[in-house]
Amino acid sequence: MDMKLEYLSFFVVKVDGDGEQSTKTYRHYQTLNEEAYLESNLKWFLDGEFARTVKRKVERIRKSESVPTKIGRFIVENGFALDSNPNYNMFKRLRQAENEKEFHEASDDLLRAYMNTTSIRGGAFIVARTKLTKYFDDPFVFIMKSDFEMKVASIMDEQVLIKEVEMAISAKNIKSIQYPHMPEEGMVEEWELKIFQSSHARYFEDFLKFVNYEPALPEMMNSHVMGIVQEYIEESYQENEEEKQKESEEMDLWLNKKERELNEKWTHEQVMDAAQSLTEVAPDLEMKFKLDAVSVKALLAEYGETIHFAKLGDRYVVLIEGDHFQFDKGVSPIELLRPAQLEDVIQRIIGKKGRQEAAATTEDDMPPF
Repeated sequence: MDMKLEYLSFFVVKVDGDGEQSTKTYRHYQTLNEEAYLESNLKWFLDGEFARTVKRKVERIRKSESVPTKIGRFIVENGFALDSNPNYNMFKRLRQAENEKEFHEASDDLLRAYMNTTSIRGGAFIVARTKLTKYFDDPFVFIMKSDFEMKVASIMDEQVLIKEVEMAISAKNIKSIQYPHMPEEGMVEEWELKIFQSSHARYFEDFLKFVNYEPALPEMMNSHVMGIVQEYIEESYQENEEEKQKESEEMDLWLNKKERELNEKWTHEQVMDAAQSLTEVAPDLEMKFKLDAVSVKALLAEYGETIHFAKLGDRYVVLIEGDHFQFDKGVSPIELLRPAQLEDVIQRIIGKKGRQEAAATTEDDMPPF
């Protein structure tokens, strides 16, 4: 990737103690221009990181809250411009700095905002400005933090063997921010940045207090489903406020259960309409359920197309249709089956149910010993 570094400020953050009693300090080591960077030993450490950060894929709709890479968007009040956002202005100063002194001062302001967050660890903090010369004249800003590695040693000689390294950093645990976000090669989105942090600590997000992140897919879908449910309740109980309130409370309880059962409230057509509105937002949305001990995982879009729910008496039946079977490793006699027609299988299930009921009746009629 064709990249040209313009400025880079290198800081070291130190944290002594734990929790609220900890003391956090930082020290500025050096601010480099392009010529100094090319001659420094930082080049071999960071060149690959810049390229990896740019190329790192990110989904606009995250499948879970724990994914390490996400898109942030600057928050502004309605009617206000982007430069009304304090976080955006920090990046703007870095992009517009005209010399090393201005870049160092802008980097220092950004780092002081970072130092006010909780749970940070000691390590190297790097602020860089580069140009992707293949696509753009305007620069990109990269913020990188590498926590100190614990119990790191370097090999010395035959007598000493190893020596402890007090402040070791590693490329494997680097957290990064790229601004602006580049959704596609040659395209930038000035309202967005890309953030990467693989650890559970979210202090890289915490210090950007005026950046918003789209909710993860499960949360988004829950909100969407509740919106559909509320609309259904409003339409169904227009004339009965008491029933409307009762139904709303029941549905809230249902949504917040960890394990939910079939409610049997909506018709097939209502469920199809609701499912379609969800899959329009997220076509690859999954559907997972268990029928007794049998687990099924499929796309929600398959409901009503290849996966059907039914009842046979008071028992549930799931019908899955398709063109061919595929079995995993491990041979079983099921693979030799010549399937019967659906009508015959239904009759077999009905017959099994009748035999079970007859056996239960016989047991009830038997005299006690």
